Amino acid sequence: MKICIYGAGAIGGYLGVDLTLAGLDVSLIARGPHLAAMRANGLKLITKEEERVAQVNATDTPSDLGPQDYVIIALKAHQAWESAEAMKPLLGPDTVVVTAMNGVPWWYFYGLEGQYSNLRLASVDPDDRQWNAIGPERAMGCVVYPATEIVEPGVIKHIYGDKFSLGEPDYSESERCVRLSQAFEKAGLRAPVLPNIRNEIWLKLWGNLCFNPISALTRATLDIVATDPATRNTARAMMMEAQRIGARLGVHFRVDVERRINGAAGVGAHRTSMLQDLDRGRALEIDALLTCVQEMGRLTDVDTPYIDTVLGLTQQMARTAGLYPTFPEPAAEPDPEDVGID
Repeated sequence: MKICIYGAGAIGGYLGVDLTLAGLDVSLIARGPHLAAMRANGLKLITKEEERVAQVNATDTPSDLGPQDYVIIALKAHQAWESAEAMKPLLGPDTVVVTAMNGVPWWYFYGLEGQYSNLRLASVDPDDRQWNAIGPERAMGCVVYPATEIVEPGVIKHIYGDKFSLGEPDYSESERCVRLSQAFEKAGLRAPVLPNIRNEIWLKLWGNLCFNPISALTRATLDIVATDPATRNTARAMMMEAQRIGARLGVHFRVDVERRINGAAGVGAHRTSMLQDLDRGRALEIDALLTCVQEMGRLTDVDTPYIDTVLGLTQQMARTAGLYPTFPEPAAEPDPEDVGID
């Protein structure tokens, strides 16, 4: 089994170390100082219990590797969209592409029955780039639960969690899904195969769509966002809007809103990924976490005033900081006579 992890950052690097040390044939796509450090010293994983180092096969050139059995995409959603064409050398006739990312995946409506069957989400896959370059028949869902971070090039710190839920878009317990689950379990990770991966995608998204942007706007950690009355009420209102959208798409939420928020509060003073990206001057992952929910609200005729407001504020904050690439066309300069300016 040949596995390529496309994006050997915090989560991809964590996977890369454990899968490699389990004896699996793993390659990593990375770049810059992180890639240089891995080539020179291996990839180090720091956990609460120990440190372990894997000598990994890492490159920035996918064509060096050839077709893979599994390509695990561990990029931010906008990075995955940008990289879709570059992945083609890794894709053979039976290659499975696993979207181990936050937010709504580009293949979300693939194979669904009814009015939304095979719908493409413009907010996460503009111009159908991933749909066409990768092909939805290759896609497999993966909901990522661990928290990790890169503490320096070539060094990953594991904070908590070891669960990677897997599932097929067509709800089947396929052989390819079971094989990957077994590979993860061999590496000491939990990888349940779920009959409805979309329910799990929404459960994770439910928190990300509110906690991430609110924390970035306020610079507050997760425990504060989830307990301060004003931010908690805003998060709850956004989640209720999202739940109405999900329900119209056939999603089942196995916990209620209060339990989901309380669970986030229990994580403690965690800095969300969007807040970390903001502080580090990295492009913010807004569309796959929030814009797509607004888009699905329009599709399902669900009003989303709280989501719309927080999305608008977050987009404007990111644009002002130069961290949101989809800038709108500049408005034409008004004629002073039209607006009553002397």
